[in-house]
Amino acid sequence: MPGPTTTAPESTIWQGTPSQWTNVLWFAACVLILPIPFAIYHWLAVKCMRFTLTTQRFRIEKGILNKHLDDLELYRVKDITLNQPLIQRLVGLGTLTMVTSDATTPTVVLPAIPDALTVMDRIRNEVDRVRRERGVRELDVHDDDHSALG
Repeated sequence: MPGPTTTAPESTIWQGTPSQWTNVLWFAACVLILPIPFAIYHWLAVKCMRFTLTTQRFRIEKGILNKHLDDLELYRVKDITLNQPLIQRLVGLGTLTMVTSDATTPTVVLPAIPDALTVMDRIRNEVDRVRRERGVRELDVHDDDHSALG
């Protein structure tokens, strides 16, 4: 019987933060209506958000004064979508959404990421690699016959 498999040490593949373009409406509102501290708060919230893709997990760090850290094991990622509203496309950004099988984080949104298509491909490649390494298979179960219940 073969011995336990060893995995390579974890290393960072990509790290990024959302663009301040997510706050463009808040900044405009401050010029027209709202006080500047409100815009500063939103600027800090984006500045203090960090996403890290490693060879084993995806890490999300948030928080200005209090930090919140969430690790998502890559093999739990089920689907990744890219959304590029017009304003994001004009400035080279995109919003990635990952659907996962993680109970605490079923959906992960990465807003206004630079070069989002490349990041999406990196995540997908790492998810595939980790699943192959661990022998994880995705099983979709659909209940097409609802008449048996009633």
